[in-house]
Amino acid sequence: MYSYITSSSSPSLETVCFNISFYFEHQAKMSTTDASINTNTGNHSVDPYKTQNFEDPPLAQKIEDLVEFITHVKFGMLTTKQSEGDYLASRCMALAAQENGGIDLIFHTNLFSGKTMDLTVHPKETNMSFLDPISGAWASISGTASVIGDPAIVEKYYSPALKAWIGDMGDGVHDGGPKDPRIGVIKLEAKLATHVVAHKGLLGRAYETVKGAVQGNVPHVNGIRELSMQELAEWRRTHQA
Repeated sequence: MYSYITSSSSPSLETVCFNISFYFEHQAKMSTTDASINTNTGNHSVDPYKTQNFEDPPLAQKIEDLVEFITHVKFGMLTTKQSEGDYLASRCMALAAQENGGIDLIFHTNLFSGKTMDLTVHPKETNMSFLDPISGAWASISGTASVIGDPAIVEKYYSPALKAWIGDMGDGVHDGGPKDPRIGVIKLEAKLATHVVAHKGLLGRAYETVKGAVQGNVPHVNGIRELSMQELAEWRRTHQA
């Protein structure tokens, strides 16, 4: 277990820098749910919110709940690294389909759009996030993206609603139909995922938050679940589709 010591006296700059350096050196080897701060009132988690709300149910439950959530929300933000620079760009996307037991995500795209170029240059720097603003539940899925222009796959996932977004050029080819050469598919192969499950409603969260602020305790209002690369790979292996 990693810990660092705080005291009532102000630490020197060297001490602060050492503690920060030591923390980041070791954080990759441990979970923040295990790390603690040693104070004069005892050991305290460096991330009390995660410690209080973290849960690890069976793999099937974690994935089934995640799949159900993103299917219900459907709309989310796709974040990519720009093809010509170091900045990130996000845009709203609608989930078109899911593969391999629901963990790999399918989206429609214009093959000539900026996001397509981003994903072609930086396929591994990709994240898709979903939020339910009413319950506060959310999910974040990071992975490797591939841009697919195969006509058979495009037709498999084609939706007539695409015509409204891609338009009809009137030449009989670029008509927004399933054979329009502009239409492609983005597949995001999940590598890591976090899913925060809401365990209380709006009033329940408000009550627990106020109580926590008064008592100095972090409220237990959510369930924080994580899916590792190994867990996702195992699920994909047994649910190939």
